[in-house]
Amino acid sequence: MRQFSWLTAGLSVLALVLMVIAYAIYSNIPKEQDPAVAKRTEARIAPVGGVYAGDTGRAAMLAAQEAAAKAAASQVAYGGSTDGKTIYDNLCHSCHTAGVAGAPKLGDKGAWGSRIAQGLATLTKHAIEGYTGPDGNHMPAKGGNPALTDEQVGNTVKWMVDQTK
Repeated sequence: MRQFSWLTAGLSVLALVLMVIAYAIYSNIPKEQDPAVAKRTEARIAPVGGVYAGDTGRAAMLAAQEAAAKAAASQVAYGGSTDGKTIYDNLCHSCHTAGVAGAPKLGDKGAWGSRIAQGLATLTKHAIEGYTGPDGNHMPAKGGNPALTDEQVGNTVKWMVDQTK
């Protein structure tokens, strides 16, 4: 019986040593990670904004704005269509059908008359750059879609003016 107890004790110690070695090996193996999880984590912890100070900061801020503008420009809206009606139907109708935020309704000669009198170039400029009128109503730049090209906006403004005449 004594020999059996020594054998049991020895096997128990051996099992314990093997478990410690197995744990050490397992804990040093890099864990597989789903790439989607890594991307979500990076997006979640990415900085929301940046702080720019002095001339160096101003240059960095301008470079970041330029890069964002180029990225937006590379994504042309509506498959590059320059048809004013197509762009109106996809974007502009949401404000210009109901008159949201004082937007002149399509075909409303009274609301469009003073705007048309300013000239097509001014209307197009306001549509491209955005405009806040004297009454406080606001037209967002490119109707809120920075992926529109200036040509697309210009054609859409011209189409909308043509619907009023």
